[in-house]
Amino acid sequence: MKYLHTMVRISNVDRSLDFYCNKLGFREVRRMESPQGRFTLFYLAAPGDDDEDAQLELTHNWDVTEYELGNAFGHIAIEVDDVYQACEQIKKLGGIITREAGPMKNSTTVLAFIKDPDGYMIELLEAKRT
Repeated sequence: MKYLHTMVRISNVDRSLDFYCNKLGFREVRRMESPQGRFTLFYLAAPGDDDEDAQLELTHNWDVTEYELGNAFGHIAIEVDDVYQACEQIKKLGGIITREAGPMKNSTTVLAFIKDPDGYMIELLEAKRT
């Protein structure tokens, strides 16, 4: 068994690719268009990951401009070297921080939450130092 990807639907390709690639550092590794199905899939690899590692799939359905997020989805988690620095960089680039960087309650784990252009929550977790 191999974990392949997580898929989220996006309403605006340019805005989402700007967020994930330019603000978070992901890179597009594959794109698949389906004119008959009227959708495009964008596969993104996280910084430092190989093209074969688990990926984030952004799905753009051509005829849909808005989605309801629902209440079952939690968040996407990304490990970063320094959560404080990552938040400052994301703010400079116009990203939305919904929970500032800091330790988790009753823990030493440093985290923050940000929101992507469609409202999906992304947790930034600081890499454990040994």
